[in-house]
Amino acid sequence: MPKLNRMTRLACTAALIVAGSLASQPGLAKAPASAAAPAPTSAQTRPNIVLIVLDDTGFSDIGAFGSEIRTPNIDALAAGGLRYNHFDTKAVCSPTRAALLTGRNPQTVRMADLPAKVLNPADMTRDRGELPQNASTIAQVLHRAGYATHGYGKWHLAPEDEDGSPGHNGSWPLQRGFDDFYGFFLGWSDQYHPDLIEGNRTLPKPDRTGYHFSVDITDHAIKALSANPAQPQFVYLAFGAAHAPIQVPKAYIDAYAGIYEKGWDALRHDRLARQKLMGIMPPQAELSPRADGDRAWADLTPAEKTVFARFMATYAGFITHTDEQIGRLVQHLKDTGQFDNTLIILVSDNGAASEAGQKGSFDRMYRPNTLTPEQMLARLDELGTDKTQSEYQRPWAYLGSTPYKRYKIWPQLGGVRTPMVVSWPGRIHDGGQVRSQYVDAVDIAPTLAAAAGTAFPKAVAGRAEIAVAGKSILPTIANPSAPAARTVQYFELRGNRAITQGKWRALAVHPRDGDFAKDVWQLFDTEADPAENHDLAAAMPAKLKELQALWWSEARKYSDPPLAEAPKPFRYREMFDGSGDRTAAPAGEEPK
Repeated sequence: MPKLNRMTRLACTAALIVAGSLASQPGLAKAPASAAAPAPTSAQTRPNIVLIVLDDTGFSDIGAFGSEIRTPNIDALAAGGLRYNHFDTKAVCSPTRAALLTGRNPQTVRMADLPAKVLNPADMTRDRGELPQNASTIAQVLHRAGYATHGYGKWHLAPEDEDGSPGHNGSWPLQRGFDDFYGFFLGWSDQYHPDLIEGNRTLPKPDRTGYHFSVDITDHAIKALSANPAQPQFVYLAFGAAHAPIQVPKAYIDAYAGIYEKGWDALRHDRLARQKLMGIMPPQAELSPRADGDRAWADLTPAEKTVFARFMATYAGFITHTDEQIGRLVQHLKDTGQFDNTLIILVSDNGAASEAGQKGSFDRMYRPNTLTPEQMLARLDELGTDKTQSEYQRPWAYLGSTPYKRYKIWPQLGGVRTPMVVSWPGRIHDGGQVRSQYVDAVDIAPTLAAAAGTAFPKAVAGRAEIAVAGKSILPTIANPSAPAARTVQYFELRGNRAITQGKWRALAVHPRDGDFAKDVWQLFDTEADPAENHDLAAAMPAKLKELQALWWSEARKYSDPPLAEAPKPFRYREMFDGSGDRTAAPAGEEPK
């Protein structure tokens, strides 16, 4: 383990205290082996349920998972609850959210990538970009079970040509089980002047001093949890943070002065050291090498180091500000006596964001940055304000994914794996511990249904429902030795593939428009090699062949067609060729 300086030792000690353990194996104390699964809930004791989804927040970007970013409220949830360190997403926002809310693989519910810009009614494939009507969401399941259902924040699960009007809103939240919704419709929005929708209508952009979207949606969530205490409440709280634009008041940015000048390479070592002390990562974990095309911090000019450090301080401040809003929500639950019987699950939708390349974006997202470091330095105080819509430099995402390889969109664990925190004070009796059972995004909705004493239906109004792929993880909440709900999960995004089978993971990166049969597969033993550094494909060809066959079996089960190139609007945004920058999107095709 790297030698820790005094500040790092203090940070580790504080993190371990938050995690509720200073034992010889931090964060890994055992509950009695006889612990039983949570008892079924009665109508009188059904919990409130809060599903918090962070955006583009990497595996190591919160304090309870090893970060230097200050997240005391999330860390407190982890200290009283559980951290799951094997939670996998779909590596990009809409497919993950489709899986989280429906319990199905995104290909099954025709959201294999982002929603359609303009729906093609004849397209019934995995790339239709619209959720089927016979795939109930968890909001619909809970609503039928007597819950009030509320959605606040980011949606991004509807074709872009739906405008909310009758006949053109079938994929809007109110038609998908929510009693109310307040937030934004597409993939991102300005945090000071967001494009808001409420119910089935659009609202004017806020334009007042002191407004911030994260505060606004938290206010809505608190109001919802104040209503009708006799009725259980479900709140889906999907922050825009920490997706770009990274926007937060200056005081939150200034709080990180002097932290990120150390650089992404050194900070990765610090994060892994803390992760090992916490039990988030095992002792044998190694850092993955910096990705091809990503610059070394030591090679930057002094101006670049100053500017790039301020970008990351802005991102860190954005997360701390979000954590503060979560703290307000939790305090309201405590003040109203609801906290002990509220199940809170917090996840991120994919790994840290990699879109902005080596220079980052300053004025406008998803556009090449034409400013020199010296020009950005002269305008540095504009970062975080409504004068800029900025994204940090790609190697900061490499920090966010510590210790894993790559980042958002990629099939390696840096793109797929994110933090997961579970809080349920009335049911969790070994708070602060780490659960290492495998969990996929498809397992969250069935877990919430089971916690409410209900389940996804087989049919609704005489129409068969698409089968749910996810399984409840409730047994693992009570018993650290409970088996994982699943041991196998396949992954596919934009032609890139991966398959998990217990400790084994195989993956293939696909060159755009190439021959899928020529894709080069890699094989990893993630128990011995958590960060996928040592490819065993040549040494274990039989195991690789077994996993390739398993991938095809799962893909044919859940996807139609089982494999295809990405839709053209998304195909060339990332070439997966090791270059340090994305290809610029054609005019009019910038992500929204």
